[in-house]
Amino acid sequence: MVKRALITGITGQDGPYLAQLLLSKGYKVYGTYRRISTPNFWRLQQLGIIRDVTLIPADLADMSSLLEAVTITDPHEIYNLGAQSFVGSSFDQPLLTTEIDGSGATRFLEIIRHLNKNIKFYQASTSELYGASRTAPQDENTPFMPNSPYAAAKLYSFHMTRVYRKAYGLYTCNGILFNHESPMRGLEFVTRKITNSVAKIKLGIQKDLRLGNLETKRDWGFAPEYVKAMWMMMQHDKADDFVIATGETHTVGEFVQEAFAAADLNWKNFVKVDQRLLRPLDVTHLCGNPRKAERELGWKARVTFKKLVEIMVKADLDRWQKYQKGQVFPWDAPNYSSELDVISRTSAREGRKAPTGIRGLLQRLGRG
Repeated sequence: MVKRALITGITGQDGPYLAQLLLSKGYKVYGTYRRISTPNFWRLQQLGIIRDVTLIPADLADMSSLLEAVTITDPHEIYNLGAQSFVGSSFDQPLLTTEIDGSGATRFLEIIRHLNKNIKFYQASTSELYGASRTAPQDENTPFMPNSPYAAAKLYSFHMTRVYRKAYGLYTCNGILFNHESPMRGLEFVTRKITNSVAKIKLGIQKDLRLGNLETKRDWGFAPEYVKAMWMMMQHDKADDFVIATGETHTVGEFVQEAFAAADLNWKNFVKVDQRLLRPLDVTHLCGNPRKAERELGWKARVTFKKLVEIMVKADLDRWQKYQKGQVFPWDAPNYSSELDVISRTSAREGRKAPTGIRGLLQRLGRG
């Protein structure tokens, strides 16, 4: 029997890696994507699997499109990776984040409950759930203390996934994945912003790199390893929730140092701290305890922090070098400008938080 899997958010970082893994295991893979004016399929193209995946337009805010996607594909497994996944943007768009990241999972759970209770469901949870927790390392029993609209929305979907497992006997599991990066990471995330900037600086395309808080600590792993953990959870003999992490923490500053070192550059000559990039509330220290996953799933992170940074820097250097030679290939950076002047409700000006709401907008436009 050929297994069928439906992946939401298949155009993001994790979706293509998961699709590639499932295809290698003989799955028929379907993926949902949100219709936008410019299609965002470059990751699937870069991995060479776009013709092996059946794409379905759907939106996590639209129950009918999700119902249609499940009806058409009749999946054995659903991996809900779709989300508004940028923490900073969740402060600018808290209601949208709540609708997508919070209620989206519940829509799927209701479809499964009424349509086919045998469908297995994976919910992409996040280490941001721990937020302001002072306990470290964090495991499956550590209390959650979300510190952003993104984390609060994800907390709702986490608990609904658990509730439907207990109340209705569904096979539903939460993967509490700590930060995981790769060359496929979006440019709005600090890790890829760093490695992409390092490559441009190395090649003389960019002069400096502006960042916010360099002291923030994260547990960083390699995305292809983490999607394997998702699949392993869905093959486990019972549905459960698992922390997926390396068990090590490093600061943003350490990531910066390793990235510039990988390009034989001194980071101190190029990095500038910009107060406007600070968040209203930040999570200062996240470190996961993956012992349960190691013990019950046999999963363990293999790629080291240093190796991860080197992989990302090398990939961005290779891309920019190809670009300079006029080569055409699927890629995101040429279409992304870090120099755009975008008004953000969470930006800070001259070290102070910018006014928010209508009053703040009028002030920024010179009318208040």
